Amino acid sequence: MIVTSTPGADLALTNLAYVSQSVLQNFAVPGSKIYLALVGDAHVLSLAPHESINGDQIALNAIQRRNARVSTGDQVNVSRFNPPDDFNLAMMSLELEFVKKGTKSEQVDAILLANQLRRRFVDQVMTAGQRVSFEYHGNNYIFTVNQAVIEGQEKSNSPERGMISSDTYFVFETSNASGIKIVNQREAASSNIFRQKEFNLQSLGIGGLSAEFADIFRRAFASRVFPPHVTNKLGIKHVKGMLLYGPPGTGKTLMARQIGKMLNGREPKIVNGPEVLSKFVGETEKNVRDLFADAENDQRAHGDQSDLHVIIFDEIDAICKSRGSTRDGTGVHDSIVNQLLTKIDGVESLNNVLLIGMTNRKDLLDEALMRPGRLEVQIEISLPDENGRLQILQIHTNKMKENSFLAPDVNLQEIAARTKNYSGAELEGVVKSAVSYALNSQLSMDNLTKPIDEESIKVTMDGFLTAIQEVIPAFGASTDDLERCRLNGMVDCGDRHKHIYQRSMLLVEQVKLSKGSPLVTCLLEGPSGSGKTALAATVGIDSDFPYVKIVSAETMIGLHESTKCAQIVKVFEDAYKSPLSIIILDDIERLLEYVAIGPRFSNLISQTLLVLLKRLPPKGKKLLVMGTTSEVSFLDSIGFCDVFSVTYHVPTLKTEDAKKVLEQLNVFAEEDAAAAAEALNDMPIKKLYMLIEMAAQGQQGGDAEAIYSGKEKIEIAHFYDCLQDVVRY
Repeated sequence: MIVTSTPGADLALTNLAYVSQSVLQNFAVPGSKIYLALVGDAHVLSLAPHESINGDQIALNAIQRRNARVSTGDQVNVSRFNPPDDFNLAMMSLELEFVKKGTKSEQVDAILLANQLRRRFVDQVMTAGQRVSFEYHGNNYIFTVNQAVIEGQEKSNSPERGMISSDTYFVFETSNASGIKIVNQREAASSNIFRQKEFNLQSLGIGGLSAEFADIFRRAFASRVFPPHVTNKLGIKHVKGMLLYGPPGTGKTLMARQIGKMLNGREPKIVNGPEVLSKFVGETEKNVRDLFADAENDQRAHGDQSDLHVIIFDEIDAICKSRGSTRDGTGVHDSIVNQLLTKIDGVESLNNVLLIGMTNRKDLLDEALMRPGRLEVQIEISLPDENGRLQILQIHTNKMKENSFLAPDVNLQEIAARTKNYSGAELEGVVKSAVSYALNSQLSMDNLTKPIDEESIKVTMDGFLTAIQEVIPAFGASTDDLERCRLNGMVDCGDRHKHIYQRSMLLVEQVKLSKGSPLVTCLLEGPSGSGKTALAATVGIDSDFPYVKIVSAETMIGLHESTKCAQIVKVFEDAYKSPLSIIILDDIERLLEYVAIGPRFSNLISQTLLVLLKRLPPKGKKLLVMGTTSEVSFLDSIGFCDVFSVTYHVPTLKTEDAKKVLEQLNVFAEEDAAAAAEALNDMPIKKLYMLIEMAAQGQQGGDAEAIYSGKEKIEIAHFYDCLQDVVRY
């Protein structure tokens, strides 16, 4: 077709190309009322008819001719353009300039301009690099298309183009010399602050933290997703700081790292707390100021249009300890906190900064740092539940599953159920340990250069189960300690013991299900050796609670009073990190350093335990405390029994109870069992086991293993001799 000029100056601002009515039908897009033509090989233009245009002419304005690199009178190839499916633009980035250079400064409202451009250019196709002229509020402008993004479209070699729709977002840019100032910028902010439209946490390597991430998004990012004019109308300020706290290895650093990756714009600054410290006076404070320098310059230059600057502080407790708590004589720690407080929320506070702090010692941080306006969003990254553990295990085994290294017998659901109170890092350690068994099976220590058959490497369920025994959780149930408390296992000791066990398990259910009993305390009292500790340990193991810990005097031999108190407090603090916990206070009188002569005991430990036994656990956490004692009258005299919700008396064995135990042990002939049981009346079960052990080991001509296996029996006369020895001494 022959190129001619646009018939009128007003038509030049429509960005339409004009042809004759007779030619127009050749460019109709099937199934719609629009006419699109590819002019040359660069840009797609919408066509309209005009009576002044002849049959073989196409009227282009000056900018369109420049885009197509043609002049009036030249011939240009023109073909119908059929848009593909899903061709609407999700976002367009435009650079504005005046048509006439040197035009006075002008303020442009991004929201009003975007609405006008949508109305004026709807259904027109825009291509990256295309220039378009238009009129706005009496001034003529040109915009250059810098970016044209179609929703969900992958990057390709084809031109970046799409059709403007009523839902297209516009992002406006200007050069400093243009004289144009954009206000209410970035209506497309909702698609621009994050790189992704949606988040698959598992693909980011975050498992079991979806609720925590939703909380972070709602409180720290929701306000930033909306355009500035919306938050201005609401009269709110963005959240400037958040604190991620919780036990070590739960994913705090991973969460912060992934948040930094997901954000568009500036790369986050990652700072390790101790790195900020300097031995020179004033240098530490300068290091803190330097972290915020870029954000300050950006806000000074661009105001509300400034990019978001993310500063990630790992181990923030190293530099932000409570002021006055460190007596180093220099006051450095105090001045760091002061400097940080003024930068986040001082007189000249920044609105384009997000500070993310991480710590597993929240209690050490300065209170002023935690108030709203500073690190106001405080998210506990706690130990994962069973579903969270399953997600974490899936993340760490995905690659081996894809590459057929995971044996078919591996049941991740079962592994997740067995790994109560494991942190994310500890679960990764379990996977690594299981892989090490698989790799080791392919190695020969005699010949390490022997070729390895990759196909035969299989990570098996047995490998995982062995790895679970190898990697001990820091906050998990101390199963080994509990098993040591019942070396002889559990046997039927009669109705009274059975009744106490059943009642204790009801307390376990009460703690688990009740909304009104987050703390339940139970005291088992009775003679020494009556089976109180074994009973409490059995309840702990059978409860299936993720955190079960036994506190006994044997682990505190030689420690000072205050150190013992600190250890006891730490056990309770650790219990508060788990949703369901059991603490067993074994031999409370020994913990209290009770001496019958006097009587004397540790008042400091006593007061500590009294406070802890009455203190309710944090919201959402539930705790059962079981105590054992052989000196109930002493505990009662100092008011200790009153703090326990319920007290059970664990008795010695009566004749019928002893008979039941002997029948289960099967170490006496049938005719001797009744006589032995009669002699064992009113005997603590622990002493009964020791008597049987003595009789089995000391019997002349006897074999202890043969006796316990049932091949031989203990002679009743020999048993009486042993009994007399025990009673006598």
